[in-house]
Amino acid sequence: MAEVTLKGVWKRYGELAVVRDANLTIPDREFVVLVGPSGCGKSTTLRMIAGLEEISEGDLLIGDRRVNDLPPKERDIAMVFQSYALYPHMNVHDNLAFGLKLRGMAKAEIERRVKEAASILGISEYLSRKPKQLSGGQRQRVAMGRAIVREPKVFLFDEPLSNLDAKLRGQMRVELSRLHRRLQTTIVYVTHDQVEAMTLADRIVVMSEGIIQQVGAPTEVYRKPLNKFVAGFIGSPPMNFLSVEVADGALRAEGLSVPLSGMLQRALEQPGGSRRKVLLGIRPQQLHLATGGANGSGGRGVLEGKVEVVEQMGSEDIIYLVAGRKDFVACLPGGTGLRPDQPILLHVEPEHLHLFDLETEKRLEG
Repeated sequence: MAEVTLKGVWKRYGELAVVRDANLTIPDREFVVLVGPSGCGKSTTLRMIAGLEEISEGDLLIGDRRVNDLPPKERDIAMVFQSYALYPHMNVHDNLAFGLKLRGMAKAEIERRVKEAASILGISEYLSRKPKQLSGGQRQRVAMGRAIVREPKVFLFDEPLSNLDAKLRGQMRVELSRLHRRLQTTIVYVTHDQVEAMTLADRIVVMSEGIIQQVGAPTEVYRKPLNKFVAGFIGSPPMNFLSVEVADGALRAEGLSVPLSGMLQRALEQPGGSRRKVLLGIRPQQLHLATGGANGSGGRGVLEGKVEVVEQMGSEDIIYLVAGRKDFVACLPGGTGLRPDQPILLHVEPEHLHLFDLETEKRLEG
């Protein structure tokens, strides 16, 4: 069993706490992605699991064994870094086999593991090549192969695709998903790229300023972010935010009017009466071009503004607009024909809105 458990884990450098009271259980065979902006503590958390950073406070368990004081080689983990870190003078076969030789493993067992890893990763034909003769994606596969031959309980990945171009990153995401299904082992993966997090993970762990903000399945984190930070970080383009006032059965701001649905009304109710101001979040994908004018909204909200920039992506148009004095982004089907300085009228679906407390920035449940 390779369950990984963090109990009240802190990491401090002097007075500076870079990971704060991390509590997380990663079940056996789960693919968990730690995601967040640079400096949020995700890589430090991974390095504490690996044994490359000491834990200042708390407990780390792999299976049922507390491993705080165990060196990396005794934790039965394997780590793949952002850098390929291949030996340039060795061919692919010897790069894969080198760590096993250092452990004194039998030659027959080394050959079995190398051939199996090469087959899994589709690099069998490259075993005689040197790293300089490989593409970036092939080098990354070799780096993964060095981890696979270890047959560890837990795989740790620290932004392994960051050095690849966009097309290769897409291909390698598919390869990683296939790899997880074949190996059926626990994977902890660190990235700042939310696309990697959403497409790879069984569960996402969103971090900010050393604190775990939310843990959940990708769709759960996307649809029900627990606070403004998670809502703004997960999703591309980012969520639109604005302060709105509750008036005349609707949420209102300059250029915006959204009728209160049952969900929104329940979220705004308080023992002392309705909350008068809240933070409203609207995903760009939930804004739709109005075709029947403001009078044809059919119970939907209305956002009136002026187009500033249009990015034509082919399948979609990303529209940057100003409503009142607030900037918005909308993702619309391609071919809108919109141009800068043109007035725009958008419909807003009330059931797809997100509400947050203005002071705490926590989600208001409806």
